[in-house]
Amino acid sequence: MFEDRTDAGRQLADVLGDRGVTADVVLAIPRGGLPVGRVVADALDVPLDIVAARKLGAPQNPELGIGAVASDGTVWLNESLIGDLRVSDTYVDAQIEREREAAAAKIERYREGRSAPGLAGKTVLVVDDGVATGATTTACIRQVKNAGAERVILAVPVGPPDTVERLREEADEVICVDEPSYFGAVGQFYDSFTQVSDDEARSYL
Repeated sequence: MFEDRTDAGRQLADVLGDRGVTADVVLAIPRGGLPVGRVVADALDVPLDIVAARKLGAPQNPELGIGAVASDGTVWLNESLIGDLRVSDTYVDAQIEREREAAAAKIERYREGRSAPGLAGKTVLVVDDGVATGATTTACIRQVKNAGAERVILAVPVGPPDTVERLREEADEVICVDEPSYFGAVGQFYDSFTQVSDDEARSYL
């Protein structure tokens, strides 16, 4: 469906243009969101910056996300999963602190000394290359809201309908180019979905 992330950015920008969406700033979720966000920010003629969150992995299964934490400490927890797995508060608190520090360190590396944009009273467009579970995306949206944004719009090329619907409860608006019911992973909807290196990601800023 998408040739690569740049093509996805173009298609997303076209949809935003068709819907008359405007914003004061685009915040991309690194790393994969940056090539998409660069195209969108250029199309809207607004600044591009980043917002970052990290998944909280379950005990003995770090790939299974029990929540996510943004760089400012904003948290989203999957309470039902945490209860089912009987994950202790001590474990969750330790994971939150460790992953918050990692997200904050990523922000510092990418900004390279630049100050964070002021979001108070702004319309902010949060962009990624797609959503799957929506855990880190939720934490990012909540962080932007906590920073005082007046309106938060999530814009992604692809995501499963159930996740997109849940994210509509978090953001003021969600724009998704395609919501396939046969969703497996974001990468399956790209001809080229190579990993974005830190250096490449920073170059988009």
